[in-house]
Amino acid sequence: QVQLQESGGGAAQPGGSLTLSCAASTLTFGNYNMAWFRQGLGQERSFVAVIRWNGDSTYYSDSVKGRFTISRDNSKNTMSLRMSGLKPEDTGVYFCAADTGEKFPMATVPSRYPHWGQGTQVTVSS
Repeated sequence: QVQLQESGGGAAQPGGSLTLSCAASTLTFGNYNMAWFRQGLGQERSFVAVIRWNGDSTYYSDSVKGRFTISRDNSKNTMSLRMSGLKPEDTGVYFCAADTGEKFPMATVPSRYPHWGQGTQVTVSS
């Protein structure tokens, strides 16, 4: 069982920056594609970014491309999301997620990720 714990959420002004972190409790972290999703109030959970199990490939939603950067450190079992140029529409609960750990192709749908953190709130307002 993979346990995930997010940190780093909070409040920011439009145009500001925040960095989210996700710590994983597994000895095989390097086998898992890792992703960030977010959920606004009354909205469905939506894809933000994903990074391949070995860190050599990333993919972003159009809404965050060029503003957010996903990264990972397999030696520390951690993943990060650097968010810059924040907009009010970036507000929501951000979740980190791990797939099945079988080195499958990266996915952008929540159903492909059986492991989830509890989420961290990000609020962007002036």
